[in-house]
Amino acid sequence: MMNTVHRIKNWLFRPPLGGHRAILLIRLMVGGVFLSEGILKFVYTNQGVGRFTKLGFPFPEATATFVGGFEIIGGALLILGLLTRPVALAFIAEMLVAILTTKVSLYLGNSPLPLPPSPPQTGFWAVMHETRSDYAQLMTSMFLTMAGPGLWSLDAWLRSARRGVRRASAARARGEPEPRLPSGPSVTGQA
Repeated sequence: MMNTVHRIKNWLFRPPLGGHRAILLIRLMVGGVFLSEGILKFVYTNQGVGRFTKLGFPFPEATATFVGGFEIIGGALLILGLLTRPVALAFIAEMLVAILTTKVSLYLGNSPLPLPPSPPQTGFWAVMHETRSDYAQLMTSMFLTMAGPGLWSLDAWLRSARRGVRRASAARARGEPEPRLPSGPSVTGQA
C-alpha cells in the first residue's frame, strides 16, 4: 500500500522534465486562458455567479468564487510550470464537468444558457462548434499531464536546485570542496 502511495506521489510531483522547451508555449496558452477565464468570473456576473445559477449549481456564489479563484491560481501555476501535473489533472476534471453541464443540454435543445447567436443553435454541430475551446483546454491539460512541464519550468528548476543542494551536502560530509549549485535545469532534464 505504501509503495502505491509513494508511486502516485512521485508520479504527481516528479513529472518528466526532459520534454522539449516548446512545452512552454502550451503552458502559456492553456494557463493564460484559464487565468483570464478565472478573472472574468469575478469581473462579469454572467460569467460567474449568473452562469452557475442558470446551470443549477448548488451555492452558485461559492462555486463561482472557488472555480474562478482556482482558474486564476491554477492558470498562473501552469504558466510558471509549478505543480503542473496536479493542476492539469484538476483542470481536466473541470473541463469534463463544464462540457457535461453545458453541452449536453445544448445538444438536446434545452440549455438554460443563451443559445449561440447563429446557426447551428442546437444539436450535434452546435455542440461541436461551442465545444472547441473546452476541447482545446481539455486536450492541452491532458498533454501537460503526460508530458510534464518541460525544461523551462519552475518544476525543473526546483528539482535541479534540490539535486545541487544534495550534492553539496554529500561533498561536505566527505570533506570535499562543495560543487557549484546549478542555476537551472540540466540539459537532459533528468532527476
